[in-house]
Amino acid sequence: MTKTNERSRTRSAARLAAVQALYQQEMEGTPLVRLLDEFHRHRLGATIEDVTYADAEADFFDDLVKGVDARREEIDAAISAKLSADWKIERLDKPMRQILRAGTYELLARQDVPTATVISEYVDVADAFYDKREKGFVNGVLDAVAKAARA
Repeated sequence: MTKTNERSRTRSAARLAAVQALYQQEMEGTPLVRLLDEFHRHRLGATIEDVTYADAEADFFDDLVKGVDARREEIDAAISAKLSADWKIERLDKPMRQILRAGTYELLARQDVPTATVISEYVDVADAFYDKREKGFVNGVLDAVAKAARA
């Protein structure tokens, strides 16, 4: 596997793990430091009940989780601005909210990652949780956020 393919794979794993961590944080109110420690020690690259979690780029994972946590108001405002007027971000189910938050954070803060890569990666993350319609929703919202954030 080439270095580029390996990095792509470990970043994809980091994105999925970040969405899972953000979901856990919202569900359980897990403090950020404990959440990161738990994922580093027990999830990233670990085998749990015969399921091996992919190695994830730990620094990238940390940046996503910490970044969403630190900039949640700004991120939620950017997402809310792209939802139809009768929809509030609170109406989205929790996994969807975390997918959009992580993707929006990456669009706002990670200029080193191309827009198309961010959108494609979070559509792939959505595929782990949802059907085609929701993947289209993720694509549309993140595309609209990208046009505003990276104009």
